[in-house]
This record gives sequence, structure tokens and C-alpha cells, in this order.
Amino acid sequence: MENYNTYQSPLSGRYASNEMSYNWSPQRKHSLWRKLWLELAKAEKALGLDISDEQIAEMDAHQNDIDFKRVSEIEKKLRHDVMSHIHHFGELCPKAMPIIHLGATSCYVTDNSELIQLREGMLIIQKKLLNLIKRFSERADEFAELPTLGFTHFQPAQPTTVGKRLSLYLQDLLFDFNRLEYEIENLPFRGVKGTTGTQASFMSLFKGDSKKVAELDMMVTNKMGFSKPVSVSSQTYTRKIDYYILAVLSGIAQSAYKFATDLRLLSHLGEIEEPWESSQIGSSAMAYKKNPMRSERICSLARFVISLPDNAANTHSNQWFERTLDDSANRRIVLPEAFLSIDIILSVLFNIINGMQVWPKVIEKNLLREMPFMATENIMMAAVKAGGNRQELHEAIRVHSHATIRGIKEHGKSNDLLDRIKNDNLFAPIANNIDKIINPADFIGRSPDQVREFIKNDICPLLEKYSHLIDYGVFEAISV
Repeated sequence: MENYNTYQSPLSGRYASNEMSYNWSPQRKHSLWRKLWLELAKAEKALGLDISDEQIAEMDAHQNDIDFKRVSEIEKKLRHDVMSHIHHFGELCPKAMPIIHLGATSCYVTDNSELIQLREGMLIIQKKLLNLIKRFSERADEFAELPTLGFTHFQPAQPTTVGKRLSLYLQDLLFDFNRLEYEIENLPFRGVKGTTGTQASFMSLFKGDSKKVAELDMMVTNKMGFSKPVSVSSQTYTRKIDYYILAVLSGIAQSAYKFATDLRLLSHLGEIEEPWESSQIGSSAMAYKKNPMRSERICSLARFVISLPDNAANTHSNQWFERTLDDSANRRIVLPEAFLSIDIILSVLFNIINGMQVWPKVIEKNLLREMPFMATENIMMAAVKAGGNRQELHEAIRVHSHATIRGIKEHGKSNDLLDRIKNDNLFAPIANNIDKIINPADFIGRSPDQVREFIKNDICPLLEKYSHLIDYGVFEAISV
């Protein structure tokens, strides 16, 4: 039953997927601790320490049955979270109690479990990001040829296409995917390193046998699903790893923020909008409103994630010598919240791009309103070819353009620039062809080809490589 008398994170309570929420849950975290203790004991036994099969079996039988209330009772007395879990595990495994955590330091379980959670979190993100990329590519291809008004400085600029614009967001997401892929493939394990990273306690256990200690490190690393441990560590793995991962998540947040902000602006123009449900309410007071609340949620969460690499940079740079504990409480908040936030952002982003409403008539109307200005150079060149003087034609267009703009802004008139040009004798030789000159499709350059070449050359190979991950069902039904 939900407790409404205590604060709960809105990320896990309202938005995030069950999969990501579980990855950062106390149950997952502390089950990993027990798995790490089990694998350490197994490896120590295999390498000759006096650990019995009965002790191993006892630990194996109690991997997940954690009484958090009991742990809390013990921690109030011991004031140490890892020791509290060791004691509780020992109560369930009395025969194994003497060898639980043998030779290890707290960071053996805390750091290694966090690296596993980081990896699993990145794999969840990777799967969602891949499917988001696929859907973006489909929408980009769908609108590859639809001309739309371009903007620089949010001022009307040369036309592009809706699909070409979508391909720009898609390329950002592709870059993010490549960075994420690198971090997944190169994430190391902390491994079995001892109190200050020297492995001195294990050298003592194995009577100075350095080869066995190195083998122990690799055995546990491989059993936990990693190909390599860090070559050297202090008590902790270098917190620079956190920085690198949060930088990738920040990059995803930046890409999402860019798209969501542009969509909010396009929504104001009436050209492209978020999905809108029949019973959805935009405002408690203004019943007519259709606020872009999904995009606003993305921007709100993305702003938080974008700020986190600075936090991680400060944490790494402030780790004195072999370790200080001022990273602990900070990282308990930052790491889970970053992943939960990105998980939500990707789900909302998919919901938007999947059901994005494009209004071609509004796009065309807005484009045609500005097209006369953009077509003036083409009109001038056509008039020159028909025998006109380029400088005279340029001055005439300048005068007509400024008069048109003044009429629009001062008197609210419609754009009559083409009529002004048609009625100017300087342009008489081409007056009948002017309407043909301003066909929007002639102003979009190679946009359609660029979109389709990009999808073919960059996106399709990625989707083929990870075809086993393609499943839009990864975006489970959450509140968006």
C-alpha cells in the first residue's frame, strides 16, 4: 500500500519504467551484494581456502530473502550499512557467517554492485534509444519531401523539409548511441582489490601467492559478467567512470531537449504538435488550450540530467588519496536519478514521435507567406536572363520588399510582394512565369536525398547490427 505521508521520488513513483526502477531498487542492490559475497567465497574455495560446500550452499540458498526491517534494526546499532547486511546474511547463513566478506572491504560490494547497475542501466537505455532511433528514422523518411519554412535565429530562412529537420535530431541520437555503446563495451569491473586497492588482505589469505590473488580477481570479475577489472584501484574504482557515463546521459538529455524545445515552438506556429488524447485537458482555466506538456516534461527532466556531469566531476576531483566518504550520499542520489530521468525522457520522446501530428496545410500556409521574399533572388536572376539590369532589378526588389514588410507590420496587410513585382515594368518579361518560380519544392535542395541517404548509410546498418533489440514494446505504458 502506498504511503502518502512520506516523500517519494516522482521519478519512480509516477514516471519511470518498472525495469529501470527495479535496477536501482534496494532489493536489486542488496541481492547483488549477496551474489558478490557468494562468488568471492566460491573463488576463494576453488583457489584453496578452507571453505566448505555446505557454507557455499547456505549462501546460495539465501540470495534474495532480505528482511530490510531487520537490517535497519542492526544498522541502528552498528551505524554501518554493509556490516548490517553482513550480519543479517549471517543470521540466515550461520555456518557461512565466518567466511562471508572474507578479505574484502565494503567497496567490494558497493562499488562492484554499482558498476553492475550502471551496466544494466545503460543496456536498458541502449535498447530504448535504438527503438527511438528506428521510429525517428521512419518519421523522417515519411516527411522527407514535405517542404517547410526553415529558421535561423527563429527568423524565416531558406526552406527545408520536415523530414530533413527530423534527420538532424536523429543524427544527434545516433551520436549519443555510439557514445553509449562505447561506454557499455569498455566498462570495467572493480574486482577484488582489498582495502586500499593493494590486495594486501588477499595476499595474507593466500600466503603471499600473488598469482592466486590475481586469479581470484579475474575469476570473480568473469563470474559477474565482466571481461576485465580495472588494472589498479584505490579503495574505490575511479569516480571518473561515473563522469564519463553521466556525460553520455547528459548528451541524450541535450538531444531530447533540443527536439522538445523545437516542437514547442512549432506547436505555437500550429505546424507540428504532440499527440493529443480526446479527453485530455490543457488548462484548468482555459478550456481551449492544447499545451505541449510532454515536451515540457522532457525539457524539465533533461535540464536536471544535463547538470549532473558537473556534479560527477566535482566528486571525482575531491576523492582524497585512496578514498573519502563524501562521494557516498551524493552518488546514492545522482546515479539512480540520472538513469530514471533518461528512462522517462526516452519513453516520453517515443510517445511524441510515434504519435506526432503534422499539419501540412498550416506548414504550407506559413511557408507561402514567406516564399515571395525567399524567391526574390531567383526572380531577379530570371529577369536578368530576360535582358534586365541586375543592379536596377536588385534595387526594385529592395524597395518592393521593404514596402511589403511595412504594409504587413503597420497595416496588417497580407504579403503582396509578388503582385508588386508583377506590376513593375522592369519585370514585365517574366511576369507570367513568376508564380512558377516560387514553387517550394524547388527551394529544398537535396533535402529528400540527404534524408534517405543518411538513413540508408548510417541508420540501417545500426538497426541491422542490433536487430535483436528492436521491439517497440520496450516503451511500456507509463504516464506520459
